[in-house]
Amino acid sequence: MEPIYLYTDGSSRGNPGPGGYCAILKSGIHYKELSGGFCHTTNNRMELLAVIVGLEAIKRNCAEVIVYSDSSYVVRAVNEGWLAKWQVKGLHKQKNSDLWERFLRIVSRHRVRFVWIKGHAGHPENERCDRLAVEAALSPGLPPDEGFVKTETD
Repeated sequence: MEPIYLYTDGSSRGNPGPGGYCAILKSGIHYKELSGGFCHTTNNRMELLAVIVGLEAIKRNCAEVIVYSDSSYVVRAVNEGWLAKWQVKGLHKQKNSDLWERFLRIVSRHRVRFVWIKGHAGHPENERCDRLAVEAALSPGLPPDEGFVKTETD
């Protein structure tokens, strides 16, 4: 089976503020774009949610997935072992724990590798993700990010 390439980006117009995410999935002739947004959230939440939404869209189990992200927060959390340390210490103590728990549930279904790419450097899929994430953040009538609202009031 061909690998699945997952390109992601998140955006927040203010931090916190209205935010959006985008995931692009490519494998062979298959191509899919996913995006959405929330009226009040953070950039890091949208960066992580883009990865989650992309992984959740993959229908087959044990897929080889290569994630390209310009988010140091997401890529370093996985590649440098931050997430594993957070799990040992109690993931619920970390910011965005609701999303990290959701991430852990979906990432375990696949063979995933993370690659950091420089944002706004002309990478076609990253540039497309950025445009769609910003468009989503600017959409009227965005719903609340319940996870952010909950952690903000904890």
